[in-house]
Amino acid sequence: MRRMGVSRVLIPFYIVAMPDLPPPHLRTRARGTELNPETRFDAHVREAVDDGWAPDEPRLAQTEVRDERIRAIIARNTSPDISFDRSINPYRGCEHGCVYCFARPSHGYLGMSPGLDFETKLIARPEAPAVLDRQLRAKGYRCDVIALGTNTDPYQPIERERRIMRGVLEVLQRFRHPLTIATKGAMVERDVDILAEMSGAGLARVGISVTTLDTCLARTMEPRVPSPARRLKAIETLAKAGVEVRVMVSPVVPGLTDHEIEGVLSAARNAGAVAASWIMLRLPYEVSGLFEDWLERHAPGRSAKVLSRLREMHGGALYSSEWGHRMRGEGLHAELIGRRFDLARRRLGFAEGLPPLRRELFAVPLGDDRQASLF
Repeated sequence: MRRMGVSRVLIPFYIVAMPDLPPPHLRTRARGTELNPETRFDAHVREAVDDGWAPDEPRLAQTEVRDERIRAIIARNTSPDISFDRSINPYRGCEHGCVYCFARPSHGYLGMSPGLDFETKLIARPEAPAVLDRQLRAKGYRCDVIALGTNTDPYQPIERERRIMRGVLEVLQRFRHPLTIATKGAMVERDVDILAEMSGAGLARVGISVTTLDTCLARTMEPRVPSPARRLKAIETLAKAGVEVRVMVSPVVPGLTDHEIEGVLSAARNAGAVAASWIMLRLPYEVSGLFEDWLERHAPGRSAKVLSRLREMHGGALYSSEWGHRMRGEGLHAELIGRRFDLARRRLGFAEGLPPLRRELFAVPLGDDRQASLF
């Protein structure tokens, strides 16, 4: 459904300018943050000043979408605490606007702010399906699971119009290439035809994140994400079609959402999820300041407790990026959350582990724009 008051401007993407300053009297309806801080790469600090020329009526923050020309779409990583070594993200930035999103600092590499810019100045990669087809045909390519939606959500609102994720899935289906998806978007239901077929062949799994069952909390913390009930409905739709679905209790916010772990798992199991996982709240770089500001605005009574728990888990800091530590934290409260999750997972009958996705089915299809099929 198109949201009233939000327009999307499609601009060819070649060079990204320095981040705009948030103008005075800017309305940020249904946005995760009102802040637009400089990045750690900026040499200067800028401050917006009201010079008296601001319009009488506040201007609504609009979503802009630029197109990026790409030469490759598969990103590689060597992190020892991530289960995949390659991923695809059809978009940069995310209109979902989750204030806690660990991916926000990545917008700094584009010369834009991890704050409001991250959720209003988006980059689309329309050539992704064609470029992926070319990469998978490379003589030296070796098949392994591709993770989709690892940095920004592939089913954020602009996917309804752009359909880049759909194109990527169609390519992976033709190549019989294994994949996993991580999303908060109920739009994943649109692609149930592809996902059901691939899941039945042992080639696909979907992870859907449910942070909280509290609709009011979700609306302020992740403002343009489908409601918790709608995400549970998406789990049910996929599960009934035969798709293996993992519920991701991610992130767990200590002192704010950790009391809901059992409730989220129970609701997801009833909807048909077969596996479950969790990740502790991560606040790298500029995200910590954005989240602190959000706490003071929307949960001032919980702010001190949440920040105290996070510091206990990260040696006095709000976050530590050390491998083996960043996903869970450490200390008493981190251990208690982990134990509660494991007990609830076993009690509800979630699978201890799912069989690996199949890699041996990968095959370069005959017939494309360059080579016609003989049959």
